Amino acid sequence: MNWRSLLEDRNKMFWLLQAAGWLGYALVQYIGSLMHEMRDIFLLIIILGAYAGFLLTIPLRYIYRTIWSAPPIVHVIVVVIASYFAAAIWAIIDNLTHWEIYKFGYRPTNLLFYFQHSVAKFYIILTWSVLYFVIKYYQLLQDERQKALTAVSMAHQSQLKMLRYQLNPHFLFNTLNAISTLILVNDNKAANQMMSKLSRFLRFSLDNEPIKRITLAKELEALMLYLDIEKVRFGERLEVHVDASDDALKGLVPSLLLQPLIENAIKYAIAKTELTGVIQLKAWVEDDSLHITIADNGPQPFDPNKVKVRGSGVGLSNTKERLKALYGKQYSFNLTANIPTGCVASIVMPWQPAENGLS
Repeated sequence: MNWRSLLEDRNKMFWLLQAAGWLGYALVQYIGSLMHEMRDIFLLIIILGAYAGFLLTIPLRYIYRTIWSAPPIVHVIVVVIASYFAAAIWAIIDNLTHWEIYKFGYRPTNLLFYFQHSVAKFYIILTWSVLYFVIKYYQLLQDERQKALTAVSMAHQSQLKMLRYQLNPHFLFNTLNAISTLILVNDNKAANQMMSKLSRFLRFSLDNEPIKRITLAKELEALMLYLDIEKVRFGERLEVHVDASDDALKGLVPSLLLQPLIENAIKYAIAKTELTGVIQLKAWVEDDSLHITIADNGPQPFDPNKVKVRGSGVGLSNTKERLKALYGKQYSFNLTANIPTGCVASIVMPWQPAENGLS
């Protein structure tokens, strides 16, 4: 929301509260008149008195806005003096109206009678002034709170962007090393395929904003692009099985969340086994939480007490930091042993299904 629209909203709010406040004052006066059995014409006096109060408090608004940046003692002095003068004028108008309409043009000989009830009216105007400052300060507090939330949000988004961009050089380094190796062994066909698939994967990466969340279905599409790159290198030695429920596929996840976990499994399991390496990805929804597991059949039993054996560098730490930044304490990320060998990476996060039309 820009400042112009904000000022327009504040202006509308003032007039709404101004009208509602003085209508409330008129209603209270009318109820009081019923208790004293006043004539029906007294209703007109009540309406004119409320209207006079409505008009007299409008200039006070502009006076208070003029002294807004002044010290508090100036506020107090100006509020008291301005409220008293407004109350005195209101008392004169109210008394004249009452005498003219209700007492058929009566006029007192003592001028002090013109200021009857000015003390009571002073308290009413003073209450109006205090409420004006209270509401104004509350609005300023809300503005500062909104600015603080905006600053936190911008810092949060910057952190997510940094974490997300951190993946690209890490992934590129490993993939380009693999392409270089293929070229060294004169496997130019495989190197060309790998380069082509790398181009498609990077295009997907650039098309999705770092702070954007996408459906698990689209995340799996990106993951298959990455696995196509790895299958060029491993061929039939790499098998991937995906089992995801329909509800899970609709859930929103951070873009490229699973790629570093798959990369970690390939590096520490598939690349080190002489048999066919199998990666199993499962996703389901349970108790309004999205559960995702990535299991591999690495050659060695995984020891949870020795996480560094599986690498605690960019991939795993990046995943933890991104989940923490997005979900706070509403997530879990664990590495456990697979049976008989290998590792299972488990993620649990809030299940937030995509709205219609959201990718």
